[in-house]
Amino acid sequence: MQRTPEQQLRDFIGKFTPAHRKLIRSVRAKLRKRFPTANELAYDNYNFFVIGYGPTEKPSDCFLSIAAAANGVGLCFLRGASLRDPHKILQGSGKQTRFLRVPSPDVLGRTAVAELIDAAVAQSKEPLPARGRGRLIIRSVSAKQRPRKRA
Repeated sequence: MQRTPEQQLRDFIGKFTPAHRKLIRSVRAKLRKRFPTANELAYDNYNFFVIGYGPTEKPSDCFLSIAAAANGVGLCFLRGASLRDPHKILQGSGKQTRFLRVPSPDVLGRTAVAELIDAAVAQSKEPLPARGRGRLIIRSVSAKQRPRKRA
């Protein structure tokens, strides 16, 4: 029997500790509420569980993602290196991507974080659809994965 994308997503999230499961679900709910027309692209990869948000089904069009591993949950800005970050809250030194740790869903309500999210959406190559509902799309699942819980 074919499992729905939501059922698969529940299984992916179920691999984490109860605290991380709750955090992932809370952050997802906040982002889904803020971006109801965005597609969610889910990956259960070797290193991370990821849910990307973007206007199309193309991963390169995602402007933001939730990235979770055994050591915590973060927000990943796919073109974060080019974002103006006056509060210096983004971490990472790559040529393109920056991230910030999310110890609580309240982080999304902080002005500095909301401004970064707005800037990431504004620099997106494709605009979000004006109406409708985005889809959850399972993009890939790796057979081999790092543990999702700390030993």
